[in-house]
Amino acid sequence: MSSIPPAGSAPIAWPDPQREREFFSWIEAIAPLHGLRLHTLAPASADASFRRYLRVQADSGSCIVMDAPPPQEDVRPFVQVAQWIGEAGLNGPRVLEADPARGFLLLSDLGHQLYLAALQEAGAARADALMRDAIVALVQWQLRMPAPALPPYDEALLARELALFPQWCVQSEFGVTWSDAEQQRWDGVCRRLINSALAQPTVAVHRDWMPRNLMVAEPNPGILDFQDAVNGPVSYDMASLLRDAFISWDEEREIDWAARYWSEAKRAGVPLGDVLGADFGEFWRALEWMGLQRHLKVLGIFCRLKHRDGKPAYAEDLPRFFSYATKVAARYAPLRPLLSLLEPLSGLRSATAYA
Repeated sequence: MSSIPPAGSAPIAWPDPQREREFFSWIEAIAPLHGLRLHTLAPASADASFRRYLRVQADSGSCIVMDAPPPQEDVRPFVQVAQWIGEAGLNGPRVLEADPARGFLLLSDLGHQLYLAALQEAGAARADALMRDAIVALVQWQLRMPAPALPPYDEALLARELALFPQWCVQSEFGVTWSDAEQQRWDGVCRRLINSALAQPTVAVHRDWMPRNLMVAEPNPGILDFQDAVNGPVSYDMASLLRDAFISWDEEREIDWAARYWSEAKRAGVPLGDVLGADFGEFWRALEWMGLQRHLKVLGIFCRLKHRDGKPAYAEDLPRFFSYATKVAARYAPLRPLLSLLEPLSGLRSATAYA
């Protein structure tokens, strides 16, 4: 989810009349069971998928409605992971009603304040407290969520994600076609990133443990957008938290929070393995390489949102991800072949931005 305004802030648009009829048939049937006041329905948020969220007032407070139209979206993973989150003692939305066939859910409401907004407004002490809460919750997630029951974050998925970068960013956004030599450099970097990811111990991975998907809540944080959780590399979610699409930190703070996580994870028994658990420097390297895989994927996704899905605003954050990726590629010799592929694109992006 993204930022969540109060109810009544805007009308609800229904481009598909049939979808509108299905929605009101469903919600009118369940409204008496939950004391829903349907006249208060209003947009809550939308995200980068086909899902959107509405807020509705109820006798006991407010609820969130997920509108996830099939066949583009499947709410069943959300329902299952939400159940596991509750069983793990974490704070996620409870599923109050579900119609998986039609893609409608009624959820408990975690509030109005996203971590992103709170961090952007916070001083250093408040930001540190929020990030510490996110780290404590992440350790609990990794210890208590049933990782083996989740889909594997395997070589095939890692490779499909990396392939989004040349398809949507290189070709669709910039109109660049790589030579055979450039393609070989890309393939070599992908192989190294995939090998690094697969060498890590596995835990439950949220896949978007970032400030836009955490809520300032009690207990803190509230956790959103978890339906794509997988069983994968232990460093992935910390990389998501530290190097976000919408807010950046100086490296000193990144390392401090990463070290705090590493110490807490070791103490709590998160499986870090012999190498990553023995040497924070090795964990930091693995986190940076994992973050690079994610950032290349996100560069592709943001360009796909622009060119395929008609959502150009995400592409405004491409420079942040080029910066993340360039910094990591420059730091590690095995990844430096990536620099000659990134720099022409980031230069084109800068020229476009200031034209």
